[in-house]
Amino acid sequence: MNLRRGIPMLGWLAAMLALGPASQSLSAQSFRDLRPRPYPAFESPDFRRAVARGTRTGTGRPGPTYWQQRAEYDLSARLDPVTRRLVGRGTVRYYNNSPDTLGTIFFHLHQNLFAPGEVRNRVVPITGGMSLTRVVAQGSTLSATAGPGTGYQVDGTKLAVRLTIPLAPRASAEFEFAWEFQVAPDGGPRGGDDGEVLFISYWYPQVAVYDDLSGWQVDPYLGNAEFYMGFADYHVALTVPEGWLIGATGVLVNADSILTPVVRERLAKASLGGSPVAIVTEAERGPGRATVRGRDGTLTWRFGATGVRDFAFGTSADYLWDATVAGVGDRNGDRVEEKSMIHTLYRPSRRAWAWNQSAIYARHSIEFLSLLLWPYPWDQASAVDGVTSCSGMEYPMITCIGGSRDTLSLYSVTVHELAHMWFPMQVGSDEKRYSWMDEGVTRYNQALGMRDFFPNYDREAITRESYLEFARTGDEVELMRHGDQYPYDSRAFGVASYDKMATNMVTLRGMIGQQRFMAGLREYGRRWAGKHPAPWDLFHTFNEAAGQDLWWFWRTWWWETWTLDQAVAEVTVRGDSTTIVIEDRGLAPMPVRLAVRRPGGGTQRYEIPVEVWLSGARRYELTIPSPVASVEIDPEHLFPDIDRRNNLWRGI
Repeated sequence: MNLRRGIPMLGWLAAMLALGPASQSLSAQSFRDLRPRPYPAFESPDFRRAVARGTRTGTGRPGPTYWQQRAEYDLSARLDPVTRRLVGRGTVRYYNNSPDTLGTIFFHLHQNLFAPGEVRNRVVPITGGMSLTRVVAQGSTLSATAGPGTGYQVDGTKLAVRLTIPLAPRASAEFEFAWEFQVAPDGGPRGGDDGEVLFISYWYPQVAVYDDLSGWQVDPYLGNAEFYMGFADYHVALTVPEGWLIGATGVLVNADSILTPVVRERLAKASLGGSPVAIVTEAERGPGRATVRGRDGTLTWRFGATGVRDFAFGTSADYLWDATVAGVGDRNGDRVEEKSMIHTLYRPSRRAWAWNQSAIYARHSIEFLSLLLWPYPWDQASAVDGVTSCSGMEYPMITCIGGSRDTLSLYSVTVHELAHMWFPMQVGSDEKRYSWMDEGVTRYNQALGMRDFFPNYDREAITRESYLEFARTGDEVELMRHGDQYPYDSRAFGVASYDKMATNMVTLRGMIGQQRFMAGLREYGRRWAGKHPAPWDLFHTFNEAAGQDLWWFWRTWWWETWTLDQAVAEVTVRGDSTTIVIEDRGLAPMPVRLAVRRPGGGTQRYEIPVEVWLSGARRYELTIPSPVASVEIDPEHLFPDIDRRNNLWRGI
């Protein structure tokens, strides 16, 4: 960053502070004429330290010494739908790729959100949380302890495991856990049990992220802000009653052992492409039809997933199952288009909510986003009918969709949640601290998918108006805020993380052009897929794509709640010339895109560069030849102007 660009703002502040008693005579009008001049979007201290160490760069690329941790999970769980209790066991092998020796390894126990007495920022059902019945580290069985020394300590949703032998760089350690918990009833965030479907999320001890920026990221799970997760490989065995169907992260690896021959034949047919295939119909549910029979009335489904950040699943005896295939493009550069299976599972009653079209919606979403961004990398994607409290919630290779829907709503939530397969499932940002990095980018991509599927539906305009409506209330909160630090029971979090960020993306696209914008977005994904970007990695990448340092833009729209209000203040005709006065009445500086229409129907375009406003000006005069029929600022609505009533002047 060019730190000298901060001088005008500092100089203005110094000048204001240096004013003597005469400053008291400044009128209210004078203060309205003053404007802030945004100072640079300074990098955080931890980011600057990472650049100095070589793990990050000032260009948006990972540094030459970038590293990140890795894990391998081998998990099993038995789910009893009568008692609604999950009993799990598993091992985690954790690889320390950092240059640091680690004496304590941290895990998340997200189920403790539902434990009595825990700190939360939303109302949840109380189930008792997760009970650990066995903790083993490096071959030694550990006990819970409140003091120093070897052992483990549970603090809310955080588990600290103190090692006998500190974990050296480039070494690994194995951990073993046994645990159980009561599945929360519908009403808990992002999953639960509604009596027909159980959607199981955040169900195992998950190793926390240790990164090159801040070390361990162990912020507690309070219910509102979402997650920062490391990439790992999973081998998972799930035992449920015979006849029950499962939609899950990963690929089913033992279909021959649990699915009937007719179901497997239909899956093979679906893999050939064409119209979606009904894999399990309403009349074919249950043991001996959808699944084979189990020896003890249960079956164990086995899944494998590589390079994903989590594992979740939904299961029910009531599910119907449809499948098709999506073309995702050339994943590996061999000029052959790869394909991914599409699975949708839903209850018969959901057909009234357009779920019988869900496989088509999911296929279109994956195909559209693979073309827009880059090829979907995994062998399957699933959309499952879940509990109401899911609403729409993303997990690797699967989304849980709850609540009543119609055609528009079901496609909308499907394309949004499947767009999360790119952000953050591949581009692994810290959602807890920077929720806009995944939600806002995804809302932007969602709008493009909806426009492709419903050509007359403009989600971008709806999203922009949602942001502007809230901004007019004065209750807006900036984007660069921890997800758990927004006002309680307010729209501030959703507007900032979803609507404003998506609108910022549209604004940036309008400012630098479609080609440069998409080049920046795809390059950001190419650089950081499978890694952990920080906000400055995104900013630097777009600076490079735009060919300019957009310091003022990032500061204005990410750190501040300033609003844009450009106005056609005066139009004066003097002989054969016309003078147009443009005022910048808001606090957010942006270039002015001006369309001047002539009486004969022609239109001329003018642009007032943002540097005019960055210099501190409030008014700009443009003199052009007469006659002029109308003058309009930003007729395409590329920028989020808070008051468009003053954007248009028409001659008599």
